[in-house]
Amino acid sequence: MSLSDIRHWVFDMDGTLTIAVLDFAAIRQALDIPPEDDILTHLAALPAAEAAAKHAWLLEHERELALGSRPAPGAVELVRDLAQRGYRLGILTRNARELAHITLEAIGLADCFAIDDVLGRDDAPPKPHPGGLLKLAEAWEVTPGAMVMVGDYRFDLDCGRAAGTRTVLVNLPENPWPELADWHAADCGALQKMI
Repeated sequence: MSLSDIRHWVFDMDGTLTIAVLDFAAIRQALDIPPEDDILTHLAALPAAEAAAKHAWLLEHERELALGSRPAPGAVELVRDLAQRGYRLGILTRNARELAHITLEAIGLADCFAIDDVLGRDDAPPKPHPGGLLKLAEAWEVTPGAMVMVGDYRFDLDCGRAAGTRTVLVNLPENPWPELADWHAADCGALQKMI
């Protein structure tokens, strides 16, 4: 199957459709999370009151960043091209869904995604778990093999592999995970030329 045959596209948000601004090291430091721990996994293991307080801080921090989001190179043109072709488009992010909608508004792409096709960390288990992709496949009434997951990090690729979708790595000059990515593009503009 070639990339141009795929009509169901799911995108990661931060660092994929937007210029990455989250400083994960600073977030870990502010929330007293060990440097080697995944932030969401760590928070999920905390006592309820402590987890709630730290999730609230994280949400507020992410909200400020979402309001100032800027599109990644070629992202707006790629998504608009896919939307004009009539492709089904979704978002699967480890961020909160409400912030994903704020981010899409900020970068001018909110009209390209159906509200129910934007999934955040409270709608499905966080990537690399495949639950979000499987949820979209079921909602769209397609097999995962008819979809592609586009992202900028290993979690996106691992998620796609676990769900059975095709995978595209973008916004990295080299591909450090060739065994996980079906395609690699330097940025979204390069990806658009591959379709």
